Amino acid sequence: MSILTIENLSATLAGKRVVDGVSLTVGKGSFTGLIGPNGAGKSTFLRACLGLVPASGMVRLDGVDLAGLRAAERARHLAYLPQERETAWAMSVEAVVALGRLPHHARFAAPSERDRAAIEAAITRMDLSAFRYRAVTSLSGGERARVLIARALAQETPVLLADEPLAGLDPQHQIALMRLFRELAAEGRIIIASMHDLTLAARWCDRLLLLHRGRAHAEGRPEAVLTARTLEDVYTVEAFIGAAAGGLIVQPVDLSQKKDEDDHG
Repeated sequence: MSILTIENLSATLAGKRVVDGVSLTVGKGSFTGLIGPNGAGKSTFLRACLGLVPASGMVRLDGVDLAGLRAAERARHLAYLPQERETAWAMSVEAVVALGRLPHHARFAAPSERDRAAIEAAITRMDLSAFRYRAVTSLSGGERARVLIARALAQETPVLLADEPLAGLDPQHQIALMRLFRELAAEGRIIIASMHDLTLAARWCDRLLLLHRGRAHAEGRPEAVLTARTLEDVYTVEAFIGAAAGGLIVQPVDLSQKKDEDDHG
């Protein structure tokens, strides 16, 4: 059984401690939502897990220290969907998705049957067949997001880290993506995705990690993390918390009294 273990992870950017001693252990088949206000350290946490920013602590997959691997080896374990979705080159959708296979074969090698199957499966899964030969630069922001998700799927890694994957998607594709992440988890992958929509996080993730000022404020089942007290302490909002259609509804409705008191001294 695959287990991702993150121990005491810290990262400092421009002299400021952005992630401070965060630990998390998740197993095969899990979908963890990474939540918290703007500036809580979510993006830096994901990038530190990937070795993209200087960090201390340990990130292990099945006991293997990922920091000790070469970049290409690490990319066979971890796939990353970044928040930035700009594409500079007018490559076709199919060519961009094919980039996800680069960690699996030698440079300049012709794609194998497995490569072609993984690319086709990712394009189909993200409903991109109609765009296959179009330049990515000609697509809308939401369509480009789906292309980059397909690239990450084609990578076929046991772990997928996604930074605000719902941004720029309409409600239909947001829900479709959350369904997809649940399906990938059910197939045995480990998914960690940062997001701001608390209702979608509560309804589709089996666990949540709430960051506040770079630290882990709460971690566990959605109903244990998303409480009125936590939302007031971390987000300084009052929220409606209820249930409908078999899941949680978490809807901020006003600034909290605590926020008003802070603003007025």
